[in-house]
Amino acid sequence: MISISDLHASYEGAEILHGISAAFPEGKISVIMGPNGCGKSTTLRSLVRMVPETSGSLALDGQELAALTPRELARRIAYLPQSRNVPDITVERLVLHGRFPYLSYPRRYRKEDREKVTQALEWVGLRDLRERKMENLSGGQRQKAYLAMALAQDTEVILMDEPTTFLDIKNQFEMLDRARSLADGGKTIIMILHDFESILHYADHVILMAEGRILTTGDARTVLRSPEVKEAFGVQPCFYEADDGLHCYVRPLSK
Repeated sequence: MISISDLHASYEGAEILHGISAAFPEGKISVIMGPNGCGKSTTLRSLVRMVPETSGSLALDGQELAALTPRELARRIAYLPQSRNVPDITVERLVLHGRFPYLSYPRRYRKEDREKVTQALEWVGLRDLRERKMENLSGGQRQKAYLAMALAQDTEVILMDEPTTFLDIKNQFEMLDRARSLADGGKTIIMILHDFESILHYADHVILMAEGRILTTGDARTVLRSPEVKEAFGVQPCFYEADDGLHCYVRPLSK
């Protein structure tokens, strides 16, 4: 389990996180939600030491993340940022980058590394495109390639910063279904999402943030029904039952 305790973090001299504490359960999908600029991405980047804490602690299975070397950390936590450049390399070469934490100098890929890459490409459905250049892929295919890179990294925790951004509806569902499969297989998934309906149906655990603080946590239904959601977003979540279960849509608050 990943835990954050009284975490303060700053960026360019301004404090972004103001003493947040949270626990992310193992083998579940945890979603961090909140308005833009509330500290969601900073929280994820703190977990991979891209934004150092000014005080507080972060731990994985009781071990302080600050005590891990960069290579040790990369063997335990994979991170998919929201914004990425499109490198001038093939899909297979990109996914091989996920094996860097396991290579000694000079970097020579072993049979095990190539097997992990093949397995990851098969799992996301890109094996037949392994020789294609990244720049020639669709947005959905690129997202799958980056997910394959994270899978090849073979970590117990995967962080995803808005993984459905820029994807069409079909690919959004496919990405979330893959996250669900990873969690069901034992991976700990921590992602940032905005869509209330997706959060309702995919999140096991939700953390609601605003202005660098945590307002409330709990299961998706509890958090989405909480008054803090209206406080954070200035909208009214509405729920209705259908044959396939509970659904959620959002409307502006009445003036």
